[in-house]
Amino acid sequence: MPSYLVRPAKPGDAPSIAEIHVAAWQAAYTGLMPDEHLKGLSAAKRLPLWREAIEFSEPQVFVATEGDAVVGFVGFDRSRDPKSKPTTGEVWAMYVAPGHWGQGAGLALWDAAREGLLDEDCTDVTLWVLLRNERALRFYELAGFKRELNTARTTTVGGAKLEEIRLKRKLD
Repeated sequence: MPSYLVRPAKPGDAPSIAEIHVAAWQAAYTGLMPDEHLKGLSAAKRLPLWREAIEFSEPQVFVATEGDAVVGFVGFDRSRDPKSKPTTGEVWAMYVAPGHWGQGAGLALWDAAREGLLDEDCTDVTLWVLLRNERALRFYELAGFKRELNTARTTTVGGAKLEEIRLKRKLD
């Protein structure tokens, strides 16, 4: 089992983060999102988003590394959901390179995000997951998240209507 180190992202990590973001979407969402949309994703289009996030810490971005290679990332901050309490944090995004799935990188990233949210005095954390993304649902439920059944919503991605649900857990 590989050993992963997690640290705050640096500006030079943005290209790796963008590449992982695209690769993880293309692997995880095949069959859930239109193939045309997934094929049209590019790291070049994601790069400015991640450069800005790292520069302004919105969200805070941490990376998991194996040696010198970035193999995953997590973005977290206060909840963006309307009417949420100021003590509610949110995992905005968490993705691991597909070749590292099931090897502990996701858990290492979740632990770092949890610690970061506790440092920000958050007492709860939420995140949004596609209802049909069984791998992610299983991971987050094993990490102690529970589905908030009254939060299901429809979002449109690549012209397809997709159902997502918010998950929540206490931070401790």
